[in-house]
Amino acid sequence: MNRQHAADDDDLVFLAETPDGQKPDGTAAARAVWRVLIVDDDTDVHTATLFALGSLEMQGRPLEFLHAYSASEARKILAAETDLAVILLDVVMEREDSGLQLVRHIREELGLCDVRIILRTGQPGYAPEMDAIRDFDINDYKTKSELTRIKLYTSVATAIRSYEQICAINASRRRLDRIARAGSELMLAHGLENFAYGIINHASAIFEMPNNGLICMQAHGEDQDGELFVIAASGRYGTAADAALDSRQHERLHHLLQRALREQRNMFDADGLALYLGSHAGRHFAATLDAGKPLDDIDRSLMEVFCRNISVGLENVLLVTRLENFAFHDPLTRLPNRTRLKELVDKALGSHARSDSTLALVDIDHFSETNDALGHQFGDLLLLGVAARLEKHLGGQLIVGRIGGDTFAVLGDASLVNPTTLLDLFCRSFRIDGQEVQLSATLGLLRLDDYEGSGADALKDAEIALKRAKLLQRAGHVYFTRSMGVDIRERVRMMHALRTAIDEQEMFVVYQPQIDLATRRPVGAEALLRWKTRDGNFIPPDRFIPIAEYSGLIIRIGERVLREACRELIRLQELGFRDFSMSVNVSQVQFRHPHFLDMLKAVLAETGAPASRIELEITESIAMEDPDLLIDLLRQIKQTGVSIAIDDFGTGFSSLSYLQRLQADRLKIDRLFVTEITNASRGSSIAEMVIQLGRNLGMSVVAEGVEDERQAAILSALGCPLAQGYLFAKPMPFDQLVGWLGNGGNGGN
Repeated sequence: MNRQHAADDDDLVFLAETPDGQKPDGTAAARAVWRVLIVDDDTDVHTATLFALGSLEMQGRPLEFLHAYSASEARKILAAETDLAVILLDVVMEREDSGLQLVRHIREELGLCDVRIILRTGQPGYAPEMDAIRDFDINDYKTKSELTRIKLYTSVATAIRSYEQICAINASRRRLDRIARAGSELMLAHGLENFAYGIINHASAIFEMPNNGLICMQAHGEDQDGELFVIAASGRYGTAADAALDSRQHERLHHLLQRALREQRNMFDADGLALYLGSHAGRHFAATLDAGKPLDDIDRSLMEVFCRNISVGLENVLLVTRLENFAFHDPLTRLPNRTRLKELVDKALGSHARSDSTLALVDIDHFSETNDALGHQFGDLLLLGVAARLEKHLGGQLIVGRIGGDTFAVLGDASLVNPTTLLDLFCRSFRIDGQEVQLSATLGLLRLDDYEGSGADALKDAEIALKRAKLLQRAGHVYFTRSMGVDIRERVRMMHALRTAIDEQEMFVVYQPQIDLATRRPVGAEALLRWKTRDGNFIPPDRFIPIAEYSGLIIRIGERVLREACRELIRLQELGFRDFSMSVNVSQVQFRHPHFLDMLKAVLAETGAPASRIELEITESIAMEDPDLLIDLLRQIKQTGVSIAIDDFGTGFSSLSYLQRLQADRLKIDRLFVTEITNASRGSSIAEMVIQLGRNLGMSVVAEGVEDERQAAILSALGCPLAQGYLFAKPMPFDQLVGWLGNGGNGGN
């Protein structure tokens, strides 16, 4: 812009520039200012702009100017300055598009989106106005010739208002984000006290207030101005925590909080605020904070959002607290429950005091009879009476809990936790609901001195001792010994080992061929599960299958065996053995599982195995457990094309009428009867009966455990069509089975 002289006050005229754009009186620097960067290679433009705007205020603040005389100099300033409100930018400087390139640098590389940019040019042809406005994020675009003082003031004032609004919007957005994060973080707070202190800390940080505040609670009741109990307090209110709020010492706050609670809304005054946090679990909650300054409308709205978030979080914390109470305390007696006692025993086992500690379970004799005869309400009063006596005489020195029903627990010093001390507490009668009731108790005790298990194990072992005591005599006691828990420990260890075996692929499937006795040709195989530990030892199925069924792991194991057997059947068919069938055992637990049929269909669909070549073997005991339900399930299974075999037939007590209704496809003669056919003159009677029964019912028959030719010959003579056993082949891995089949069914023994 060229120097101008004009009489009109609206024209831009020149003023000697003071250093750094400061005003002569120096007052602008002491107040908040709007910082404006002038970027122009013409020094006259800088001088004229200062003359036009230097003494003016906008939005109640003066302007502070920074100067750059080239685009490169502006880049250096922008690298260090981030709180600029407006940039007055020349388009043409070092190059024809220096100004536009600087805009791109500001927006895209520096990421300064708040600052407003006003383009000024003396050569409009280099940057057409419509194109520049369309393609660049600028606030205004003026030619220098049209920029009178009024128009310049208007453009800058508009830009500053826009900048202020953008900053306010962004600040609100940032605070909303922080409010949301605060809500999430407070959800993780453990306990009401931690949550309350979190409210104060987050509110102070989000709204840039002093960390002076307190959270209080008021019980519901007819008195709307009842006592306020301080849950948490910080800063200058710190001494008020964990006590009733002193209305004389904190009169103004007390009045403000009472009003917020009474009107159930947030209250704001000149230098403080009271937040109503809602009514939960029979109590009102409110908070007060020192604002340090009046809150504007936006901050008040954000504070309302903050309170709504906090109210939801507070409700969750109180719910969790109540759940923890229920989780760790007996709802009737308020004593520690089984879960809490596990933790306490674990703690005792990990301390030096374990050498002198004993855990005792105290079981009230014949309580169920009293409960049934006199009613559950009387029974509850009786339990409360026992709890009160145990607490009165032992609670000061020992831990007293209730693990369930009529069984209490006492933990602590062995000199006090002993049969004499505990049983003596039941010598005196209990006065319950106006009646004198005489009780006795039986004890199961466990010394923690050299105990190697966990808290949960200790409670279980004490229960083992208690059961032993109740078997021996009432009103007596038994201490736990290691020999009592051997079987249980073995079962638990086996269960854990079984889980590991499944995960680490220690279990695998082998296949025992089934033979046509007339032709001695293999017609199928039974899939059998084996377990070989990492140290090379085999665990027999009769040891791990019952554990798998007891633990429910058989569901997962059984599905894996079925899936693998189906896949291997497909491989055999691809190798040319198309008439080969595969039998898979199904346990009682699997069969009872509600999704067994869905699992079967899914495996068939996934593997593509032909259902007509798959046979499921169920034991006779399963068949007889709930025949009506089983009949319906077998009907649905047979609709898939899968056939059914009754395994170990003859070992149970089957009803022939039910057997006929089951519509099974095959009976399997148990190896016990196969062994007996050569041992006595009538040894073949049961095998012969099963074969005849199968023939009469139209069912095929397979004999298991055939180990010599004499057995095979007798079975063949009796009309048994199929057999399996060591005479023909031992169970073998799949690759070995393929080789055995390829060799014509020889070499597998």
